[in-house]
Amino acid sequence: MVWTSRPVRRIAGSVRAPGDKSCSHRALIFGGLASGTSSFTGLLEGDDVIRTGRAMSALGAEVANTGPGVWEITGVGEQGLTSPAGELDFGNSGTGSRLMMGVMAGFKLTAALTGDASLSSRPMNRVLRPLREMGLKDTAGPEGRLPFTLTGSSELKAIRYAPPQASAQVKSAVLLAGLNAVGATTVVEAKATRDHTERMLQGFGVKLGFKTAPGGATEISIEGKQPLFALDAAIPGDPSSAAFLIAAGILSRQGDVLVEGVMSNPTRSGFYDAANLMGASLGAEERGLAAGERLIDLHSGYAGLKGIAVPERLVASMIDEFPILAVLAAFATGETRVTGAHELRVKESDRIKAIVAMLRVNGVGVEETEDGFIVEGCGGPVPGGGLVETRHDHRIAMSALVMGTAALKAVSVDDVSMIDTSYPEFLGHMAQLGAEISEG
Repeated sequence: MVWTSRPVRRIAGSVRAPGDKSCSHRALIFGGLASGTSSFTGLLEGDDVIRTGRAMSALGAEVANTGPGVWEITGVGEQGLTSPAGELDFGNSGTGSRLMMGVMAGFKLTAALTGDASLSSRPMNRVLRPLREMGLKDTAGPEGRLPFTLTGSSELKAIRYAPPQASAQVKSAVLLAGLNAVGATTVVEAKATRDHTERMLQGFGVKLGFKTAPGGATEISIEGKQPLFALDAAIPGDPSSAAFLIAAGILSRQGDVLVEGVMSNPTRSGFYDAANLMGASLGAEERGLAAGERLIDLHSGYAGLKGIAVPERLVASMIDEFPILAVLAAFATGETRVTGAHELRVKESDRIKAIVAMLRVNGVGVEETEDGFIVEGCGGPVPGGGLVETRHDHRIAMSALVMGTAALKAVSVDDVSMIDTSYPEFLGHMAQLGAEISEG
């Protein structure tokens, strides 16, 4: 069903950031592995996270929702995970499915994994290859696509692995398999990626090793057979979700947006760094800590933006925010160039193609490249008036709807249902700030 975002005079107000999706997945997974009962507040209750909770329950953990955003998980402890009675359906969740492959690899179990059409179109070999090297067995075809069945082992072999492309999901899957491997598993990162797995594992009592390798790479090691212990924590606000609200404030001529309780982590700050380079003067105020992560309140107001060449050092720390960055680039003066973002090809959609199509249908000049895109900014409001094919990608849908709030003509999207996977409150929060987004 088509939804339309209409131009409005003002985007302003205060919103609390929804719980971080990456941390919410890991809270349910690690709580399900631990000894004892963990309790989490502020957990994101999007479809992706709920499916991870169901998977952990099917594998033997006890997962209970005891109030809005409040979850208790009694882990399997020394007993370990067991084979589920039915299929594990991960819906649209790339994060949940890939992390769980790593977790299940280290237990003597067999599980059938499936997902929706979007997830089933995404290649999983980059995760499966190192797990197979450790001893995982699977029925995946040559391209490693769901559905398939995997068989884990309680005697996985520890490995040393350097992912060919920067990917927090690959790193995390290998480290999680290493949790139950024999010996020490090491991941060598040439470029830093989000580090929530490492931070939260340490919160659950797991010891990790860190050292700098020749050439500046980081080596992260984990000794197998370590126990996890229950943890009570608050989930920090999601900087990826907050980016849409902050961008809406930047684009509005009378913008004045405050997003409260946002996680400030250098492996997730790339969008905000890039926005500031484009001329957005974002404000930040310290709010303390949650689950070992620094919290800030973020403020944005209208800014005349200029195009930039996005530094490749920022790419890994903003890989989920390129759709909304492209929207900022469309309103900017001059050219914005993105390179080194191959990872966008294997997200919920081929995000490079999806971004290019989103901008073109709304009158913006844009060129697709192998590892990114080049946007010719409009130097002000984009023409708008287009119907965006979301390709079942929540970040494309939300980015297009933000674009519509400041375009010359309304912007429509062909579907909003998938937004629930990561940000169920998005439409409500945007309405609270003054957006006019409705069906039809």
